[in-house]
Amino acid sequence: MQNEFQLQQNSSPSDGKEEDMAGVWVVFSIVPCLIFLYINCVMLYTLRSKPVFRETSRYLLLYNLLLAETLQMILAQMMSLLNVGMVFMTRLMCLLVLIPTIITTITSPFSLAVMSLERYVAVCFPLRYASIVTVPTTYGAIAVVWAISYANMLIRVIILTTLDSRPFGQFMAVPCGKNPIFQLKIFSEFESGFVCAEFVSVGLIIIFSYVGVMVAAKAASTDKVSANKASKTVLLHMIQLGLSLSSSLVSTILTGLHGKVDVITFRHLRFFLFVFLIILPRY
Repeated sequence: MQNEFQLQQNSSPSDGKEEDMAGVWVVFSIVPCLIFLYINCVMLYTLRSKPVFRETSRYLLLYNLLLAETLQMILAQMMSLLNVGMVFMTRLMCLLVLIPTIITTITSPFSLAVMSLERYVAVCFPLRYASIVTVPTTYGAIAVVWAISYANMLIRVIILTTLDSRPFGQFMAVPCGKNPIFQLKIFSEFESGFVCAEFVSVGLIIIFSYVGVMVAAKAASTDKVSANKASKTVLLHMIQLGLSLSSSLVSTILTGLHGKVDVITFRHLRFFLFVFLIILPRY
């Protein structure tokens, strides 16, 4: 989520036409979001309804990914509506909203990496799969993924409280967003470095898993059907990673456009990117 509305910008009067367009974009973003949430909630319920799902590593990892994506979608949509309604809050309230938003955003790519490794082990080490990929080890991998996300957020909060002298009880002059809270240059440098490291490491893991599965698929002793299914699954995770990367580029795109187009055009572009680079890819 949520990056599309994270730029500080000056308020300007809006006419009726702009309000109508804003309403259209809001509806256009809410409808697919509601469909997405309905499907995800059904899948989340299903994955917890039977013991076979709760005791199988593959489905535990899928549940973790769906949970993170669902929470992220809810928070992103909520922040989008707050921005449209020009709702202002204190810096502390905004930070409390941003914390789960950023954490769930970071969790998704690493979850894809773990899911790819699980398929790699299933195909390349079928005899050792049951001893390597167990329910406890799966929960451990999930815990590591969330720990990385929490560590990233903890570093941000420490830097914020140490270097930013603005009081947390102060009301913000703009709607809540990542950029208005993390304004210092060190935050942009930290995020750029972390995002690059995240996607390079996850990308290499997925590519490694895909190559390993494809090599195993050519081996005479490998179940061809299982290997082909696994290779398609890992390839899907690679596409999902690319879609996650597209959502992380929204903030960069808006930063480049900020100040180069008028406020009304900027707002329309922000909604367009939110729908097509954040909502629909996750859907």
